[in-house]
Amino acid sequence: MVSGKGHFARVAILGILALAGGGCSIMPTTGPEIGEIYRGGNTDDPTRLPYALVKITPQVIDILASYAPRIGTVFPDRRPPREITFGIGDSVSVAIFEAAAGGLYIPIEAGVRPGNFITLPNQNVDTSGNISVPYAGAIRALGRTPSQVQKDIVDAIKNRAIEPQAVVSLVEQRTSLISVLGEVNNPNRFPANYAGEHILDSITRAAGPKAQGHETWVMLERGGRRATAPFGALVYEPSNNIWTHPGDTIYLYREPQTFVAFGAVSANTITGGVQGVVNFDAWRISLAEGIGKAGGLNDNLAEPSAVFLYRGETREVAQRLGIDCTRFPGPIIPVIYNLNLRNPDGFMLATKFQMRNKDVLYIANATSVEISKALNYFRLTVATVNDPIVAATNAYNLNIVARINNRFPIGSSSSPPF
Repeated sequence: MVSGKGHFARVAILGILALAGGGCSIMPTTGPEIGEIYRGGNTDDPTRLPYALVKITPQVIDILASYAPRIGTVFPDRRPPREITFGIGDSVSVAIFEAAAGGLYIPIEAGVRPGNFITLPNQNVDTSGNISVPYAGAIRALGRTPSQVQKDIVDAIKNRAIEPQAVVSLVEQRTSLISVLGEVNNPNRFPANYAGEHILDSITRAAGPKAQGHETWVMLERGGRRATAPFGALVYEPSNNIWTHPGDTIYLYREPQTFVAFGAVSANTITGGVQGVVNFDAWRISLAEGIGKAGGLNDNLAEPSAVFLYRGETREVAQRLGIDCTRFPGPIIPVIYNLNLRNPDGFMLATKFQMRNKDVLYIANATSVEISKALNYFRLTVATVNDPIVAATNAYNLNIVARINNRFPIGSSSSPPF
């Protein structure tokens, strides 16, 4: 029986050694271990997705800030729109004045009129881009301003009329339009303002956005180019509230911004933290605010130097960050940003690093936590293996006691051999 006890002990010891040799990878956890994240980026395993690991520094924050989605960076021209000109289909009014009656348009008997002028019927700029003026013929209007058209009319009739003057005005604007569509209260196409206006002015003419501002995005399309920015960027960063031009299309859409939090966060009712999907509830938030929304670091589990943020970056951004992009296929480079909150300046960096929609925030467990879980598992394994040994030992001892009692009953004159 003693040899059986030794056999169970040897099995237990071998089991412990096997678990220790396998590391902590079999332990339950919320995500990868710290060492695995640092090693995994350089793996040659074809079944795994390669990624780049980037430490968050002031230089990294500045590079990422320059690529934040903004309208002002795509359309840097800050000049007001050009003067509105006539287009095909615009309705035009023409009035012609003469200095005295008896000229080309004003008969002699018209001297009693309140003014020596005639007003031509309103007409549209035709498909050739012209309007028609009696005795002047076809006058070019397409792409020209009222003052330019007036000058051409006067030049055409000045040798036949008496000191003529012309007044040309736009009756109905059908070409120099600005379209405001999407999540606004009054989507429509509006005539461009002669005095010029900015994007927020145009959105105001459409009765403003339907949804809350922090959930609204604005897309500007002009000349085949597009730029998108949060609505808040137009309000709080005036450089994005640029002039609108005739022909612009402004599209508003609603997209609540969220990120996902995993790992050693303080998910409890006191802090309000949560693992899972977290709403920004603002037009932008910093990494520090994101960690706070997730409840902060769990004091019993988290490793402060192992705060990771997962994000896909374009190849251009990745190259600016110093990443070797030759080993990554496709236009999007998987990047894991690492923030060290053991350093005092880590919190300052976290306030400047801006989170983006669909980011994944992961806070790894401390190594001591993983070791503690492994030791508890080893202890449970030893106890499980030791249970039959203890039971067998107890049974063996009880058997000996029973045999002694049978040979030397209580009260007999013989004494047991001990």
